[in-house]
Amino acid sequence: MTEATAKRRLEIEFCTVCRFQGRAFWLARELFDQRPDLADEFVLIPSSGGVFVVRYDGETVFDYAETGRFPEPKEVREAVLAAAGRPPTPPRHAH
Repeated sequence: MTEATAKRRLEIEFCTVCRFQGRAFWLARELFDQRPDLADEFVLIPSSGGVFVVRYDGETVFDYAETGRFPEPKEVREAVLAAAGRPPTPPRHAH
């Protein structure tokens, strides 16, 4: 696959034994609803061992094991944009 045709891939790997799938599904939907242009592929990967890892093009952008908590959509979105070399989401102004 050439660089021009390479797909941007966002993966959420989650532990089914721990029942993390609800959080994974919710996070994927929030990210897609907020920024459908964030990635070409949004992929959910069932796993085990207490894992909840978010990767962008193979690079880990959030790991539950390192933080001890689940990510907020905004921090994943901004980490993915940074990993892709894209500018951060502009702040919204209150009306």
